[in-house]
Amino acid sequence: MVSRVDRGPVANWWWTIDRYFLAACLALMGLGILLSYAASPAVAERIGLDSFHFVERQIFFMIPALIAMIGTSFLSRRLVRRFALILLGVSLLLMVAALFFGIEVKGARRWVSLAGVSIQPSEFMKPAFVVICAWLFSEQERNGDMPGNLLGMLLFVLVAALLMAQPDFGQTTLTAVSWGAMFFLAGMPWIWIILLGGLAGVGGLSAYLFFPHVAGRIDRFMTGEGDTFQVDSGREAIISGGWFGQGPGEGTIKRIIPDSHTDFIFSVAAEEYGIILCILIMLLFAFIVIRGLVVAMKERDAFTRLAISGIVILFGFQSIINMAVNLHLMPAKGMTLPFISYGGSSLVAIAVTMGFLLALTRQNPERRMSASLKGAGERIPAL
Repeated sequence: MVSRVDRGPVANWWWTIDRYFLAACLALMGLGILLSYAASPAVAERIGLDSFHFVERQIFFMIPALIAMIGTSFLSRRLVRRFALILLGVSLLLMVAALFFGIEVKGARRWVSLAGVSIQPSEFMKPAFVVICAWLFSEQERNGDMPGNLLGMLLFVLVAALLMAQPDFGQTTLTAVSWGAMFFLAGMPWIWIILLGGLAGVGGLSAYLFFPHVAGRIDRFMTGEGDTFQVDSGREAIISGGWFGQGPGEGTIKRIIPDSHTDFIFSVAAEEYGIILCILIMLLFAFIVIRGLVVAMKERDAFTRLAISGIVILFGFQSIINMAVNLHLMPAKGMTLPFISYGGSSLVAIAVTMGFLLALTRQNPERRMSASLKGAGERIPAL
């Protein structure tokens, strides 16, 4: 146990951290390992690997993810901004490098190989981008001479251009929604809302007209024609599971889903553990988002308010996209389910994202100590 009178960094961290956020993140991580046992053996066997290859790697990646989340949560708000700025700069450089020297998968260049490890820089760019845009928007509000809104727009254009060059329309949409939500919360004028909404519509239409893979996914979703095997199998797995599932290891449809351990792990959860577990997963994501927005509304500091809001919107919208694809409510998109889908870059990047959230929502130690002493009836000197 950590004593309340201990004033060391670990004790201060323990007594100031939002333990509800921490518990929810750890619960999702645990579910990720559990569902990896259910979803990945069939995939590993199909490609000639050991049955528990992906399970072992998921546990392996969980270690640096935990270190990243806990380590980042120790940062002060100023250090969060500085770390985000460095992370954003490195990520953007690696995204440019990926276009020229990256690993090509299914016609997209989104990964770079560093020391034999494949990294998707855009995953690490997202939380850093949110934090830096929150700082720029807050500086515009605090100091009218600072062109924070303009710089935020230029940064978004740069990020969107790099994402579309890969191409990655899903990540572009996710980034645009998070950025737009923060801009709105920062007090965007209505003329900008109308203008940016129009530009978003033009961008979506352009993606459909000029990117064949985007058009193909939308057409398959709307008409049901073409290669819809994976989506149909995922939906069938969900229906097969019913309320309580087939039981651990008893799922059969999961064995034929190509990406059952990544994009369609939610369908595997439904088949083996039922709709009940899926509802629990959705409630965990909803809890993090709603609690984050409630905490943000109580913040007086503009940067903290916008950064917390942007982070939980980014986190929540990514989970919505993944689950909606599994339920066949939107066109297929390779978007991982945070903390649950297999993937090293995704897991560590989401851990950094939640580390930022934990750092920004930590209570002020002095304020907490004052409240504690007041509750004990002790007199507090004026500050």
